[in-house]
Amino acid sequence: MTIRDNIQTIGERIRAAEQRFGRKPGSVQLLAVSKKHPSASIREAIDAGQTCFGENYVQEMVEKAAELANDHSNLDWHFIGPIQSNKTRLIASTARWVHSVDSLKIAQRLSDQKPADAPEINICLQVNISNEISKSGIQPEELAALASQIAALPGIRLRGLMAIPAPEQDFAQQRAVFAQVRALQEDLVAQGFTLDTLSMGMTDDMEAAIAEGATIVRIGTAIFGTRA
Repeated sequence: MTIRDNIQTIGERIRAAEQRFGRKPGSVQLLAVSKKHPSASIREAIDAGQTCFGENYVQEMVEKAAELANDHSNLDWHFIGPIQSNKTRLIASTARWVHSVDSLKIAQRLSDQKPADAPEINICLQVNISNEISKSGIQPEELAALASQIAALPGIRLRGLMAIPAPEQDFAQQRAVFAQVRALQEDLVAQGFTLDTLSMGMTDDMEAAIAEGATIVRIGTAIFGTRA
């Protein structure tokens, strides 16, 4: 199977899940997670029509973005990994989306360091929905206060929530966890926040995520194969 074939297969899974769970056709975006894969593989995905790519490592994202910029000016880079405060300037200068914001300090630095001529950076707050010590993210009870502070910052736009639940094989259990994330976002919307993005779901649980309202699914191995 080629990368083009894989993207087509994933696209078919997304469309089938949209139809199965009553989602609007085309309402779920595929984010191709290209971390640890070479630019040549990204070019194959671009040739298949993919324009949105997710990276976990800042320097890798910056290098790939620079390498591909001349030939492909329409790419959207999404940073989805843990954020070190000394790397925010590079993120702000490269990424159109940052999914993994979990503190006011990081959001403030992204706001301050966004190039003046660049568009707003789209922000998702990462929620540690499974309360895992090893995972980044804020606790659900801290969301509203942080969202209020971040929504007031210039140069960035709060779009929604991101979550990486603990692995779960049972479909009903997958849905139950993603439903918690959706409920948290609905609570924020009820409080007056304008949010439209739920970044959740990967290869093994994307159907459950789509069932519970995911608007971005993050798929890596099923597109690019096992990482080097």
